[in-house]
Amino acid sequence: MPARHKSVAVCVEVGSKRVFASAVDWPGLSRSGRDEQGALETLASYRNRYRPVAERAGISLPAFSMGDLKVVERVPGSATTDFGAPGAIAEVDHRPTSAAAARRQAALVEASWAVFDNVVAAAPATLRKGPRGGGRDLAAIVAHVVDAERAYLRKLGLRLAPFRSDQPDSLTNHRHAILELLGRHWRPSVEDPPWPPPYGARRIAWHALDHAWEIEDRSEPGA
Repeated sequence: MPARHKSVAVCVEVGSKRVFASAVDWPGLSRSGRDEQGALETLASYRNRYRPVAERAGISLPAFSMGDLKVVERVPGSATTDFGAPGAIAEVDHRPTSAAAARRQAALVEASWAVFDNVVAAAPATLRKGPRGGGRDLAAIVAHVVDAERAYLRKLGLRLAPFRSDQPDSLTNHRHAILELLGRHWRPSVEDPPWPPPYGARRIAWHALDHAWEIEDRSEPGA
């Protein structure tokens, strides 16, 4: 019997040049387009690419198509949106997070990291260039993702020992701290850090998966 379709709540972030559509309950499932229609179409088309994340987290991803996407909020974008990242914090990101929902979002972020790490392990060192010869090679993408994750600690209000790229345990410890924070019950307060945990989960998972999918798309045939 085919899987039943289920509506998927989506937040739409509208910039002047680019629009992002993000599945509210599925951190990392965020895609962009030139307009809202294009962003929603792309989001729906990435369901199967996101499925390994849900499976690794032990969560059933419902079948859905373009018609099952339900826009629950639209927020203004910024230069960050137009540059290519979902940078707006929405009202849905300020909803209290139950202990169960927090564990779920942490599991999906951890799975997104695992998918990224697995893609990197299987990819060639030199990636196919774009039509104009642009694009980072593998080592540069990995360094970029790791540097971003170091910055995410501050955005989430975490204070840890300085990140050491020459110490493998450093990244593990930083990721563990992020997951511990994302996995806790959370309620908004006046002392919140710049990123509320639901937005942090969405942004962190998106960044890892966006580059994982870029690496897959740019890997040499047969690699």
